[in-house]
Amino acid sequence: MMDLRQQIIHKINYKTKPIGALGVLEDIALKVALIQQTEHPQILSPSIVVFAADHGLASEGVSAYPPEVTYQMVMNFLAGGAAINVFARQHDIDIKIVDAGVNFDFPAHPMLRIAKAAYGTNNILHEAAMSPEQLSYCLDQGMQVVRDIRASGSNCIGFGEMGIGNTSSASLIMSALLGLSIEECTGRGTGLSPEQLEHKIATLAQAQGRHAGVCQPLDILSHFGGFEIAQMTGAMIQAYRENMLIMVDGFIATAALALADTQVPGIVDNCVFCHTSEEQAHSLFLRHLGARAILNLDLRLGEGTGCALAFPLIKSAMAFLNEMASFEEAGVSNNEAS
Repeated sequence: MMDLRQQIIHKINYKTKPIGALGVLEDIALKVALIQQTEHPQILSPSIVVFAADHGLASEGVSAYPPEVTYQMVMNFLAGGAAINVFARQHDIDIKIVDAGVNFDFPAHPMLRIAKAAYGTNNILHEAAMSPEQLSYCLDQGMQVVRDIRASGSNCIGFGEMGIGNTSSASLIMSALLGLSIEECTGRGTGLSPEQLEHKIATLAQAQGRHAGVCQPLDILSHFGGFEIAQMTGAMIQAYRENMLIMVDGFIATAALALADTQVPGIVDNCVFCHTSEEQAHSLFLRHLGARAILNLDLRLGEGTGCALAFPLIKSAMAFLNEMASFEEAGVSNNEAS
């Protein structure tokens, strides 16, 4: 008797197509069916959560944009004018914005959740980004965001972020987790010039030296992370516990996922990695996780945009699995016929 995995693979293979002809869509169909433990998986009420926070290190000129862009972009999200708003509307995906630690007090808004750990992290050139208490708060808040979304009926969640300086945090996290040099883990972020990139690498190397010896994953997160990365890490852990399909965006979301993977091994089985970022280290990060991204569009925007763009392909995977005829149903001879 076939187990569920074998049953799903058999169902996929006996659709009216050559075995493997739908490529990555077949992998996605199998993944979602196994997450949901059914031959007839469904995506219900898809959501994307954008976590936003400021970084003390942004004052050191590691980004092409000034720190105030973080709160300005959050206001743009709430007004519906950002790329993530456009793509989410296009594909009927619900958006939630979480203020994890922006240096601004926002007016109440139905899309916005206030979970502010502080008005930005500390400058990691001088001290840890956050205290243990702030880290614990962020992990708990991220988990609660997902509990609420799951309770609303969603079984598919994507994660995005906004925070000037957060590619620097992600690079430091990657370097510490994987034991790679800071040069291998650092890219242009928001579009740095060669001279600005050189300054960024030098600044991150200095920060790394300031926190030498930090090696445990949650210590890495508290020393180098942002409040948005910490809350996203907690959210991803909870999404796995809630048996949801997790859509992972770009470099920064992958850093959060890698941290979550150290706490709940197996989380990658619930993940669809939506795209390979133009940020140079992202492909290395994906290889470390044994992951293959769906899209490669040279994106480096964040916000969860890669999740929204990949979502129609996830829907297509569900559609072929649930609606495409089998050889027997269609009366078509397959390659086992003689």
